[in-house]
Amino acid sequence: MPQIPVQVHELTVGQLSARSGAAVSALHFYESKGLISSRRTPGNQRRYGRDTLRRVAFVRAAQRVGIPLATIREALAELPEERTPTREDWARLSERWRSELDERIRQLNRLRDHLTDCIGCGCLSLENCVLSNPGDVFGERLTGSRLLAEHP
Repeated sequence: MPQIPVQVHELTVGQLSARSGAAVSALHFYESKGLISSRRTPGNQRRYGRDTLRRVAFVRAAQRVGIPLATIREALAELPEERTPTREDWARLSERWRSELDERIRQLNRLRDHLTDCIGCGCLSLENCVLSNPGDVFGERLTGSRLLAEHP
């Protein structure tokens, strides 16, 4: 990982990319979504504060556990004056995301446990499918074909 001299307070997009491991295109995307910010030089080049490294690390860690970018942006917006997240911020925010992650884990476990059943029967029946319609909950509430909600 390339080291950045202490006296350098702003990074180019290339330096930020090399140091954070995020592609330049990802950094531009993060900026377009309001997750990080830069200033422009007179030559219209982006310059990022050194603290952006921690913000990018925060975003990437949250993404790795499946947190949507919109949720990450909301969390970062709660920080005073858009400061860099601290370890305490991560602990507080990740605790908030725990129930969402637990629900995803339950869904993935159910999918894993019933995947063979689905492949084995090949029915793709919305009435009987243990993956798409466990317990036929949609049959009790709806008639006709419908797009299934992710959380019934």
